[in-house]
Amino acid sequence: MATTSDLSKGVILRFNGELHLLEEVIHRTPGNLRAFYQAKMRNLRNGRVVENRFRSGEEVEIVQTERRKYQYLYRDGEDFVLMDNETYDQITVSPIAFGEQAKFLKESMPVDVVFASDNSIIQAEIPTFVELTVTETDPSTKDDRATSGTKPATLETGAVIQVPMFVVTGDVVRVDTRTREYMDRVKK
Repeated sequence: MATTSDLSKGVILRFNGELHLLEEVIHRTPGNLRAFYQAKMRNLRNGRVVENRFRSGEEVEIVQTERRKYQYLYRDGEDFVLMDNETYDQITVSPIAFGEQAKFLKESMPVDVVFASDNSIIQAEIPTFVELTVTETDPSTKDDRATSGTKPATLETGAVIQVPMFVVTGDVVRVDTRTREYMDRVKK
């Protein structure tokens, strides 16, 4: 068993019987009280954020994980089919493992899959920034391009994001998959 001194951002631990990803850990030593660790963690099953205080020196169960690189091939019903680039083995991953990032998956995109020690899939991550083509958006007039407003745009994967008024159908845009926000227009 590990102790709270082993906690750091990105560690996956078992808390209340479920897997949680640590997003923030702060060691606090208030004046006349005992030291503790304030942890903010995301439940990997349902995505909820939980905060908890751990006593300094308290035992916690850190889950041993392995990260492997895969390539997204296609969708099979609700699931996603991925291929290992070295062995060409294919696996299916549920949309729950991807979370909201699944809306930005494009064929042949690289994907990181995190496995637990029992070879079960904990989570899957796509690249932080992806380049996607705008397939549908409202046409812009010359007056719209001069203003600083935004409008909805549908991307090639079906995701809808807000883009600046100057973006037109056919443009390639860079999107931050963590925040689902437009970053910039890609010139090719």
